Amino acid sequence: MDLHYLTVILLGIVEGLTEFLPVSSTGHLILASELLGYDASTWAMFNVIIQLGAILAVVVLYWRTFWAVGMGLLRREPTSWRFLRNLVVAFIPAAVIGLALHKYIEELLGAPKVVAWALIVGGVAILAIERMVKENRFHGIADIPFVRVVGIGFIQCLAMIPGVSRSGATIMGALTLGVERRTAAEFSFFLAIPTMLGATTLELLKNGDKLTSATVGWSSIALGFIVAFIVAMLVIKWFVGLVSRHGFTPFAWYRIIAGITALAWLSMR
Repeated sequence: MDLHYLTVILLGIVEGLTEFLPVSSTGHLILASELLGYDASTWAMFNVIIQLGAILAVVVLYWRTFWAVGMGLLRREPTSWRFLRNLVVAFIPAAVIGLALHKYIEELLGAPKVVAWALIVGGVAILAIERMVKENRFHGIADIPFVRVVGIGFIQCLAMIPGVSRSGATIMGALTLGVERRTAAEFSFFLAIPTMLGATTLELLKNGDKLTSATVGWSSIALGFIVAFIVAMLVIKWFVGLVSRHGFTPFAWYRIIAGITALAWLSMR
């Protein structure tokens, strides 16, 4: 197989594996670009767009939830409206701050050492939060109070620093604000849909004209999308079961080890 398509498949696997785990998919894609030695800027839009494959996995796996919410909205059920309100409210901070800081965020995407340090700091933060959080009062997305949803939305914005992890920031923020583990994970999955759709739309509006002439064209994006979708389908089910039984500590130690390894490797280059 052509080396180019092997790279496409590898990045699709990395995206599908890491998008919903608290380990930073963007950070891993940046480190993968350094490890493989290709031009990260050439693949930047590819890395953003294939996230939609992982997002589609959420829609497929939780279609019954979305169907129930949709039917509830038509019947004006309060629970369904609170579910929708919470997703929209939590998304707004990322939309506003992301637009305002887009240029600065793009600059950070070319800084692998930032990713390595963010992995380590994030791992330590997860260990600390796991020790501190004992009580979970909210066991459904619709049950999370408005003020706490706003807090989760702002905490998600920390993921604009590559290596922090959008899912990790959202989940840990939700836990500190009293949300039960499984609900925190699922809220992170659902919140990824508007967040990633917004990021992809912005990327296409800014750089969509480059796709037809770039090394990474639509065929590569389609393949990466499919690979990310299939892998994410498997990961989501496994992840929910794991955190329900063992919490997030394994991912904290993984982040710390990966960050230290990346720093050591980057220092020797």
